[in-house]
Amino acid sequence: MRRSCGRWPRPSPPRTSPRASASGPACAASRRIPAVLVAEHDGSLVGYVHVLVHEAFHADGMIGWVEELMVGEDQRGTGCGRALMAAAEQWATENFDIAYLAVATRRAEGFYRSIGYDESATYFKKAFR
Repeated sequence: MRRSCGRWPRPSPPRTSPRASASGPACAASRRIPAVLVAEHDGSLVGYVHVLVHEAFHADGMIGWVEELMVGEDQRGTGCGRALMAAAEQWATENFDIAYLAVATRRAEGFYRSIGYDESATYFKKAFR
C-alpha cells in the first residue's frame, strides 16, 4: 500500500510569522495560517487533516489547532490517521515555534491518547446554524 501526504496551500508558510500590533489593521491574535494535508492510496484521497496555527496571548506565542481529521472508513486502523497527525505535527513544529497542538474534538479519545495527547479542557460554544 502506497501512501503519500500532500500539502495545501503551497508554498509552505514562512518559518516565522510577522507580529502585528493591536492598533494595526489586523490584530496579531487574529492571524491564522492554515494547511490541509492529505493522504492518498492508489491515487485516491483516503484522508485529510486541516491544521492551523495562530498567535495566542495565553501561550505567549503561536499555538497549533487541528480543526478536522478525517480518514475513510476502509482506511481506519491502518495507521493513516497516525500518519496524518504526525504530518500535522511536523508541519506545525518545523514551520512555527508553537507552544502546543490541540484538537477541536472530544471524540476518538482513545486514538488521541494513543498518539500522546492528553485531555485538556472542555469548551463552550453557541450554534448559529
